[in-house]
Amino acid sequence: MSKKQISFNLELRERIGTGGAREARNNGFVPGVLYGGGEDPVAINLRLAEVMKAIETGHFLSSTATLVHKGDKQLVIPQAIQMHPITDRPLHVDLFRVKADQKIKVEVPVHFIGEDVSPGLKKGGTLNVVRHTVELLVPAGRIPEFLEADVSALEVGENVKISDIKLPSDAEPTIMDRDFTIVTIAGRVAVKDTDDEAADEDSGEEEAGEKEQGGKD
Repeated sequence: MSKKQISFNLELRERIGTGGAREARNNGFVPGVLYGGGEDPVAINLRLAEVMKAIETGHFLSSTATLVHKGDKQLVIPQAIQMHPITDRPLHVDLFRVKADQKIKVEVPVHFIGEDVSPGLKKGGTLNVVRHTVELLVPAGRIPEFLEADVSALEVGENVKISDIKLPSDAEPTIMDRDFTIVTIAGRVAVKDTDDEAADEDSGEEEAGEKEQGGKD
């Protein structure tokens, strides 16, 4: 479940502030800030094409990236990205310095398998996803691309919990006080029963009304 490594060619941004950020964008860069790792924050520029390519991977905010500057490399984890509301062009990126063996918190997406053979789904149940991602504490250099939730054997009313999902040996969920649910197979039986009860109640009220009217006559 390894990811394709994201890499950026870094340039230091000498001019800071709104004017410097605007100048960077006009020149085909995405302005950003590099911080963390016990070092001072640094204003940086990333190439727009490289940032767009990283975003298109679909896991930009859930994987590490390598910054390259004059031959030196630095492992980072993207912390935030600001997008233009109309053009969807990246406007600003925050990056955090990390080491490969340093444990960090990161949201990892969940992929669901076995939907085509799930007996509960075949009986008319629906896949009720409780968590599309799970926050893990995992070494920065070994973040899994995704987790798998297998629903192939689930009946209506059954679920997959975090204890049912195979995690990397060096990773653990940040929620440790409970065995939380990832996905359930929701049925329609309860809804049907409720409708039947409502119909019975309506029928009973109509009968009572008819008797009351008959008594008055």
